[in-house]
Amino acid sequence: MTIIPNSAEARDVAYQMHQNVNLRKYERDGGLVIESGEGIYVTDNNGKRYIEALAGLWSVALGFGEKSLAEVAKKQMEKLPYYHTFAYKTHGPSIDLAELLIKIAPVPMSKVHFTSSGSEANDLACKMVWYRSNALGKKDKKKIIGREKGYHGVTIAAGSITGITRNHESFDLPLDRMVHTSCPSYVHYGKDGETEEQFTARLLKDLEDLIEREGADTIAAFWGEPVMGAGGVLVPPAGYWEGVQKILKKNDILLVADEVICGFGRIGTMFACERLNIEPDVLVLSKQLSSSYLPLSAILMNDKFYQPIADESDRIGSFGHGFTASGHPVATAVGLANVKLIIERELVANAASLEEKFLSGLAKLAEHPLAHSSRGIGLIGALEMKPLADGKPGDAAMALQLACEAEGVITRNIGEAICFCPPLIITGEQVDEMFAAVGRALDNLAAG
Repeated sequence: MTIIPNSAEARDVAYQMHQNVNLRKYERDGGLVIESGEGIYVTDNNGKRYIEALAGLWSVALGFGEKSLAEVAKKQMEKLPYYHTFAYKTHGPSIDLAELLIKIAPVPMSKVHFTSSGSEANDLACKMVWYRSNALGKKDKKKIIGREKGYHGVTIAAGSITGITRNHESFDLPLDRMVHTSCPSYVHYGKDGETEEQFTARLLKDLEDLIEREGADTIAAFWGEPVMGAGGVLVPPAGYWEGVQKILKKNDILLVADEVICGFGRIGTMFACERLNIEPDVLVLSKQLSSSYLPLSAILMNDKFYQPIADESDRIGSFGHGFTASGHPVATAVGLANVKLIIERELVANAASLEEKFLSGLAKLAEHPLAHSSRGIGLIGALEMKPLADGKPGDAAMALQLACEAEGVITRNIGEAICFCPPLIITGEQVDEMFAAVGRALDNLAAG
């Protein structure tokens, strides 16, 4: 693109360092300046309108421009713009949201702790796992099992649990307490002639072998997204989660379910744990918790997890942790209103009712000569591309992402796939509109 001097694009390149980009390429080419949003659409500073097919970053459940959330934020800003939850202080919005989350949790939970992002929440949950092991006198039980292609954030501990190479390279990650087991993606890692059932059995054996090598008495917890998001929308095979949980229970290893992407209706149930029969000790939430209108995340923990931590804080005099913005009154007020709207507007049911149309639309796109396959569950999915014969890995998906933007659809390329995770308010007609534009993009690429 041509960057006009002193334009928003030029000033952005001059003054702002971006994330998850090749910084030199960004300096050369600049980025897309989004100026406004309404419903499932956003508009750039040149007036072009796009379907936001990834809901921002897998997160804007209510769509853009929900005025009632803005009004809640305004009222709370006027009443109590900031207070904290340090040192025996609290406030109404954080209490109300914590109570609601405990009531709707997929399994019995004891307490909620608020932070501001999924990365922060996973990082703190990791610290709490270590704190708990010390409380129980298990000084060596500190290792964390993550999964290849799993994503749990970019802070030091969360980034180490993450199993994506680009998040480790040149950052001196992962930490040496973190180990990783196989990725449960049959389409990527199934062997020739291997059935899905055989693939699942092999993955479970990989996990058992890892625990035996490391020693169960050194492993504190297993981290997993019910459905992997940033790894490329990877849906686990049948029997996988049942088998994982059986192994963890046998070896006294905690289960942390990262529902930062899946939570609040994304796969057609309020929490993915419900649909996939997962019973975690800790549940990590963010993104759709506030529709990302304000930074907010939450850690839900069961009593088995909480009680040793509370005992240890009593023994040493304090739970020596805290963030300035944890349980921020404006963020928790908006989060409370957002979750209530998801419930009142039956957006979980909307995701469930649109699943067949959404997945069949993806499957139809997968019939295109440039495409390889499709996958998904609820209202999250991916279209896998065939690699370019003369290109680098990921070039085909990058080319399709750019072609989709030209047709007015913002997606995200991950590996050889482009991913879809539209706002939960999307209608059937808008699903058709979205995939029709992607179809045109595929045809444009094929035509050269």
